[in-house]
Amino acid sequence: MATSTLQIDVAPDTAVTALWDAPAKPRAVLVLAHGAGAGMQHKAMAATAEGLAARGIAVLRYNFPYMERGSKRPDAPRIAEAAVRAAVAEGAARAGGLPLFAGGRSFGGRMTSQAEAAAPLPQVRGLVFFAFPLHSAGAPAVTRAAHLAKVALPMLFLQGSRDALAEAALLRQTVQGLGRRATLHLVPDADHSFHVPARSGRTDADTLTDLLDTAAAWMATSAD
Repeated sequence: MATSTLQIDVAPDTAVTALWDAPAKPRAVLVLAHGAGAGMQHKAMAATAEGLAARGIAVLRYNFPYMERGSKRPDAPRIAEAAVRAAVAEGAARAGGLPLFAGGRSFGGRMTSQAEAAAPLPQVRGLVFFAFPLHSAGAPAVTRAAHLAKVALPMLFLQGSRDALAEAALLRQTVQGLGRRATLHLVPDADHSFHVPARSGRTDADTLTDLLDTAAAWMATSAD
């Protein structure tokens, strides 16, 4: 696998750093956005990108502008969505005709879906969400998912059953409401970071393998 660093122009005065993780012969490309609290180089993002690359999926991961500046306050949606669009355009250019997907961890997944709901992301065939943040911790609601009704693409929700930002019953209700275009893969005992307790009999590494196998297989099916 080869990893290269690049810059993506989001606006005339704004650029962000990105990493391109690609196997020798990729069969699809995923443009992957990070969560609110950690950038593209966080160990979870790196493990996801490297694991997918090992499964034949090239990954373009990138920072949002606020993370690039070293700020802890996420960008306003219009700025974050502009970054999503710029990254997807870069991913499409690098895909060279390969099936293209987009998504992200938590906040990054939500910003990607909001961008798609506002106006279709060119060439993207489906959205992949790692721990979609359905609501704030301790405040169950589905308002953050309202825009998903405007997304016509296939969507994969990879979620933990103990995710404090996505109460399982509400999540199932949301996914069912989206019909056949949405698929839910619920990981037993996993939290928002996909950590599982020792009593579950599984490890975080087991969970990651499950997530990556599921994501790679879903993209392969959706690419047909």
